[in-house]
Amino acid sequence: MRLPIGIEIPYTDLQDRASLIALAREAEDLGYDCIWCSEVYTYDAFTTLTQIACETSTIKVGTNIAQIYARTPSLLATTAASLDQLSGGRLIVGVGASGPQVVEGWHGVPYDRPVQRTREIIEIARTVWSGQKVLHDGPIYHLNKGLKLLNAGHRKDIPIYVASLGPKNVEMTAEVADGWLPFPFSSAHARAVFDAPIKAGLAKRSAERGSFHVAPFAPVFVGDTEQGLNGARMVVGFYIGGMGSKEKNFYNQLVQRYGFVEEAKKVQEMFLGGDKAGAIAATPDELVDQVSIVGDEARVRDRLQAFADAGATELVVSFLGDPAARSDMMKSLARANA
Repeated sequence: MRLPIGIEIPYTDLQDRASLIALAREAEDLGYDCIWCSEVYTYDAFTTLTQIACETSTIKVGTNIAQIYARTPSLLATTAASLDQLSGGRLIVGVGASGPQVVEGWHGVPYDRPVQRTREIIEIARTVWSGQKVLHDGPIYHLNKGLKLLNAGHRKDIPIYVASLGPKNVEMTAEVADGWLPFPFSSAHARAVFDAPIKAGLAKRSAERGSFHVAPFAPVFVGDTEQGLNGARMVVGFYIGGMGSKEKNFYNQLVQRYGFVEEAKKVQEMFLGGDKAGAIAATPDELVDQVSIVGDEARVRDRLQAFADAGATELVVSFLGDPAARSDMMKSLARANA
């Protein structure tokens, strides 16, 4: 069993471009599948991935995620076409709607109709990449001038992955996207929660779209299990406690669907009440373990298998702990995944 594994760039690495390139080159040498770059209220993803593409030759580059409310569909498509051409066809376009806090609080635009917006953006982007005239009349976007991309695209169809969690959004993702970027993804409960919307989406999927890729994000620590769980707990606790308001925290809602109802409510109440350290500490080991990959190399191998058994066809990982130990963890994970 071998899962294609991509590495998420830590936000801190964006300040040190030499280390960033070293990470990408080592990942390429070790056989990792992709380098992923997120954008929240940080540097944008495309510029960083352009630098990586120029300094590597085979590893893919992916946006995880590119903010759809900050760009028109055509700008997203042409930016992607530029990087795809520059990288020699190594781009994966990961998109997502984020949440009201980022969309309204950072970009200053209303957070409305995220599922429909994502669907239309995918349709428009694919038309742009195809070289055809872009004519679109949807509930959100109206493009009626018949303009088309003046440059010849490197590929006529660039893979699009969607970060989605809600049932309707996951169903749409399985119907129209090439892949799915979920977090947190419980190796114990993901099938019970997500199988129905995925099957509903796949039932409407065009046969020409090909395989549907499931690429969960997972924090990784190769070493002492307790140390790894404590590191992953900070990530998971922050997401379910503070990534959203009390009424709209999609991660908290998902954790409740996994069965951690009272635990999720407690973490959020403590976090929003100002006790962030207490909220992190209250995030249960069982949940943290289910959504991460931690332990010695043998346990990491078992956790990779657990993610595969839960439906993952590839992974996006971020290494926890001391950055000086990351190279050794990258090698250990690669061995465990051989």
